[in-house]
Amino acid sequence: MWFEQVMFFVAALLALAGALGVVVLRNPFYSVLSLIGHLFALAILFLLLSAEFLAAAQVIVYAGAVMVLYLFVVAYVGGVEESLDIGTAGRLGPVFALALFAELCVAVIGTALSAVDSRGAELGAGFGSPGQVGELLLERFLIPFEAASFLLLVAAVGAVVLARRRRGLEQLDADEAGGDVRAGTGPAEVTP
Repeated sequence: MWFEQVMFFVAALLALAGALGVVVLRNPFYSVLSLIGHLFALAILFLLLSAEFLAAAQVIVYAGAVMVLYLFVVAYVGGVEESLDIGTAGRLGPVFALALFAELCVAVIGTALSAVDSRGAELGAGFGSPGQVGELLLERFLIPFEAASFLLLVAAVGAVVLARRRRGLEQLDADEAGGDVRAGTGPAEVTP
C-alpha cells in the first residue's frame, strides 16, 4: 500500500515536470523529449490503476511512434533563430498561470487531502482491457479519435511545409521545374 502511494507521487511529480518542460523549454527538441518523459510517467500512473493495456499502448503508440514522428519533424524544421514578439496576449500568460495555480491551491487545500488515505474509486473488472478500450474508441469516441489523428497528420505536414518556406527551398523547387523535365535537364545556363 505505501509503495503504491510513493509511486503515485513520484509518477505525478514526473508527469508535472515533463508537462512543465514542454511549455518552458525553448529548444523544440528538448521540449519533445520532455513530452516523452511525461508520457512515460502517465504510463506508470496507468499501471497503478491496473490498466496494463493502456500503459502499454501509452508507451508503444504515443511515447514510441508519435513522438518519434515529432522528433523527425523537429529535426527537419530545426531551431528558430528569429526573436519572438509576444505582444499583449503573451504578457497576460503569466497572470493566467498564476490565477490557475491559485485555483488549484484552493481546490487542494479545500479538500483537506481527505482522499489520500482512501483506496480511490472502485473500478470494474474490465477497466483498461483491450475490449473496453476498443468498444469506447469505436462507439462512443470514434469522431474525436479520428479528428485527433487527422489533426496530428495536418500538424506534421504543416511543419514540413513551413520549414521549406522558411529555408527558401521552394525557390529551388521552382528552378528545378523550370528546366526540360522530359529530357532530364535543368534550366539552361547562360555563358558570358
